[in-house]
Amino acid sequence: MQLKNTSLTYGWIAIGFHWLVAVTVIGLAVLGLWMTDLTYYSPYYRSAPFWHKSIGVSLVLVLLLRLIWRWCNPRPAHIAAHKGWEKRLAGLVHGLLYLLLVVIVISGYLISTANGQGIDVFGWFTLPALVSGLPEQADRAGFVHYWLAITVLVLAGIHALGALKHHFIDRDNTLRRMLGLRLHSSEEH
Repeated sequence: MQLKNTSLTYGWIAIGFHWLVAVTVIGLAVLGLWMTDLTYYSPYYRSAPFWHKSIGVSLVLVLLLRLIWRWCNPRPAHIAAHKGWEKRLAGLVHGLLYLLLVVIVISGYLISTANGQGIDVFGWFTLPALVSGLPEQADRAGFVHYWLAITVLVLAGIHALGALKHHFIDRDNTLRRMLGLRLHSSEEH
């Protein structure tokens, strides 16, 4: 397998970005949901938000690199057997996932900076609080952050179900391409 995409397959860099974002988003969602129930006396009361914020800020960099890679490195062609509605739905879900992740990151930033403090990122640097003190900033941004995160998880589930449908029902190479596995040669293009 090559580093770059070909007309038939994704390269290792695109595959790596895909799975890094997927695992990070799921991990952040689990951590975020878990930490909302922590009390002041929990030993993780301060460390869980620190890790959630630091990883969330890092996700921004990974998303930017992934988008740049996607724009500079053409995607493989759709599998010929895919129906028009499948292509449109896949495009819509991918676009929504990117858009929602960007809004989730922005809303997370607004939650974290509502009191005027910057975000400490792994102790390496502090992301400054450029926006703070808006009316009910933390609560409003928190509402958006939570519900869009739930929406992303639902969309990611639909995305995964689509990949499984292609693999087990249609028996095409959709999932194999994103796992970096050898393709069945019979049905491409």
